[in-house]
Amino acid sequence: MKNQVDSLHDLIAGIPEDLQIQTKLSVAIAARIESLMRQEGLSKKQFADALGRRPSEVTKWLSGEHNFTIATLSRLSAYFGKSIIEVPDL
Repeated sequence: MKNQVDSLHDLIAGIPEDLQIQTKLSVAIAARIESLMRQEGLSKKQFADALGRRPSEVTKWLSGEHNFTIATLSRLSAYFGKSIIEVPDL
């Protein structure tokens, strides 16, 4: 009988690679935003207010499930004065 770790590995192996990469990127972007918010001492509400957004939208961003547009990532990078994502040779 397989143990739980083997079953988890089998399950993950069945997920297409592009979706695995998408999930990793989404979670990494959410973690980067949350880290920058912490560095600035911002609550979700303060951050949302500064961007003219609702706190529920910020919560969605931080969930790791939001599909960010380039425009939103650019706006967030400009707000923090730091890159949210980095693309080599940009």
